[in-house]
Amino acid sequence: MLKRLAWLLCLVCALLAVTSNELQAMEEGPPDPAPRGVVVRVSFADAQDLQQLAVRYDVWQVDPQTRQATLWVTLAQWQRLVAESRRVVLDPLATAQAAASQTAIQTASQTAGIPGYSCYRTVEESHASLRALAELFPMLVREIKIGESWQYVRSTGQQGYELRGVVLTNRARPGPKPVFLLIGAIHAREYTTAETALRFAERLVHSYGVDADATWLLDHVEIHVIPQANPDGRKRAEAGLWWRKNVNRDACGVDSDSYGFGVDLNRNSSFKWNQCTSDFCSSSDPCALTYRGPFPASEPETQALESYLRTIFPDRRGAGDNDPVPADASGVMVTLHSYSPLILYPWGWTEAAAPNGDALRTLARKFGYYTGYPACQSGADGCIYMTDGTTDDFAYGELGVAAFTFELGWRFFESCSTFESLIVAPALASLTYAAKAALRPYELPSGPEIASATLEPPGWVAAGEPVTLTVTADDTRFASGGYGDEPAQPIQAVRYSIDAPSWVSGTLTLPLAPLAGVFTGTVALATAAIPTQGLTPGTRLLLIEAQDAGGTWGVPTAIFLQIGKIPPLYLPLVQR
Repeated sequence: MLKRLAWLLCLVCALLAVTSNELQAMEEGPPDPAPRGVVVRVSFADAQDLQQLAVRYDVWQVDPQTRQATLWVTLAQWQRLVAESRRVVLDPLATAQAAASQTAIQTASQTAGIPGYSCYRTVEESHASLRALAELFPMLVREIKIGESWQYVRSTGQQGYELRGVVLTNRARPGPKPVFLLIGAIHAREYTTAETALRFAERLVHSYGVDADATWLLDHVEIHVIPQANPDGRKRAEAGLWWRKNVNRDACGVDSDSYGFGVDLNRNSSFKWNQCTSDFCSSSDPCALTYRGPFPASEPETQALESYLRTIFPDRRGAGDNDPVPADASGVMVTLHSYSPLILYPWGWTEAAAPNGDALRTLARKFGYYTGYPACQSGADGCIYMTDGTTDDFAYGELGVAAFTFELGWRFFESCSTFESLIVAPALASLTYAAKAALRPYELPSGPEIASATLEPPGWVAAGEPVTLTVTADDTRFASGGYGDEPAQPIQAVRYSIDAPSWVSGTLTLPLAPLAGVFTGTVALATAAIPTQGLTPGTRLLLIEAQDAGGTWGVPTAIFLQIGKIPPLYLPLVQR
C-alpha cells in the first residue's frame, strides 16, 4: 500500500513539472488504481530477450548501448513483467508527458487540426489538402486513389476511408522518369509522419519556379506521396488513443488504448511474413500490438500498398535472398514512422546483411546527415529489434527498390513546437535528397556533393553578358558524425548541364575547371564561364554534378541562371 501511495504522489509531482532528478527518487511499484498506462524502463539481456519484449509489449524506444527498452504498460502488464523477474523502473516524467498529451486532445476546442495539436491535419483535412493541391496545380499534381481501408471495404463505403495520395511531376516534360514514393502514418499514433509527407508535397509544388532543386525534381522525377496509409486507425489516434494498428475487428474483441483489435500493417506485408530468423518478430495473438494478421497481406490497406508499388516500380531483384539488385536500378521508397530518431534500412527479418547492404547504408547515412539521426540495419543487433512482414522489406526484397524507414522525433504525439522547430525542416531536406537519388540510389549516394554554387554577377543578366559559375565539390560532408562514417575520395571532375540532368537523352554536359589548376583534394573549388549569348531569355536551370576518383558521380544540385532584363516584380511569372 505504501508503494502505491508513493506512486500516486510522484505522479502528481510529475504533473506539476517537478524536476526529473527529484522524480527519479520515487519508489518502484505499479499504480492502483491504474491510469490508462505508464511509461517504464525495462532492461533486456540480449537481442533475443529484446525480441520477446517487442512482440509482447508496447516498446516505444530501445537503447542498445544500455540495453534498456522504454515501454508503455498497463497495471496487468507491469505485474506480468515483475512476475518474469524483470526490473521495472517507472519513468514519471515521461508518464506525465504522455498523460498531458492525451489530456490536451480531450480538452482542446480548436476548429482545425487534431485537437490539442493544431499543426497536424486530420484524415479529412489531409485528403482535402491533397485535392486542393491538385486543383491549384493541375500540371504538376495528380490526385490518386490507391485503395480502401478495412472499414471502408467492410461497410461498402458507408464508413472508413479511401487511401489517397498525389503524383507530383511536370506533365509537360516527357519521361521516363525515376520514381520516389513517400508513405506516412502506417502506424496510426505517429502524428509527425502524415504531416511531414503533406508538407513535403506542398513545399515542392509551391517552390516550383522559385527553388531550383524543387524545379528540376518536378521536371525530371516522379514523386508519389501517400500521407495517410492507415486512415481508420489514425482516426482513433486523433481521439487520443495510442492506436497503432488498423481497425480489423474480426479476430479480437478487446478495445483498449493501443492493444485490442486490428492488424499491424507493418507486420502484414507478404514478403517474409512470419519468416523472421528470430522467434519473436511479430505476433500470432490477434489482440497483440504486433499482430501480423491471419495470412500475408490479409488487410486491404496492405494489398493496396503492395499493388501500387508493383505498378510504379519494375521488379529488379531475383528470387533468392542473396540476389543483389543491379547497381543501375532506379527507385526509392521511404516510409515515415516515429519515434526513436533513426534511419533504418533492410533487412528487418534477419541479422544478415542485405545483398545491397553497403549501398543501402550509404544512402541511409546521407539521409542522417540532414536529420542528425544514426543509420542502421533494422534487424541487426545494436539497432532496434527484428521485424518481419514490413513495408520496406517488401519494397526491397520483392522489387529491389531502395527502401528506408525514417523514425522521426521523440514522441508519438509530438508537440507542435518540437515538430516545427526540430523535425520538419531536417526531414524535408532528407526527403529532397531521396528524390535526387531516385535515378540510381545504389550508385549516386557514393559520389561527392555540391556544397555550394554561385553565379557572378548574380540575378538577371542580359543575353551575351559573361557569367561565371563557381562551385564547391565536397566528398567529406558525410565522412564523420553520429549518422555514420563514409569514405572520402578526391574530387576528379565537375560538370554542369542546362535545363535537364545529364542522364536525359541529348543533354550536353560541360566541364568546370579546378580553381587551383588541378583537382587533388576531397574538397575542391571549380569554375566555368557560362556562354549566355545563345540562351533563350528567361529562367534557366544549371544542374551541377561532381565525380570522385573512383569514377562515381554524385546527385545533381541546381541553381537558376536568369537571362534577360526582367524586373524582379515579375519574377513569379517566369515559369518554365
